[in-house]
Amino acid sequence: MIFPLKELIEYKDNMYEITAAASRRSYQLSMLKDEAIEQHEGKVISLAAKQLFTAQIGFSLGASAGSAK
Repeated sequence: MIFPLKELIEYKDNMYEITAAASRRSYQLSMLKDEAIEQHEGKVISLAAKQLFTAQIGFSLGASAGSAK
């Protein structure tokens, strides 16, 4: 699976948010050593983007737990 370009082009919401969500999801997948990474030939960012664009997972970019209020 390559990066989902069609979904990226058609995406109408905030590009910063989806980019940040893909970055965070990629990190999660890497740290968990998710089995799906092997199925996608080690392409963690493409896997994360696919999961986000196909709504396999949702995302919310709220304040991090360590941030000051």
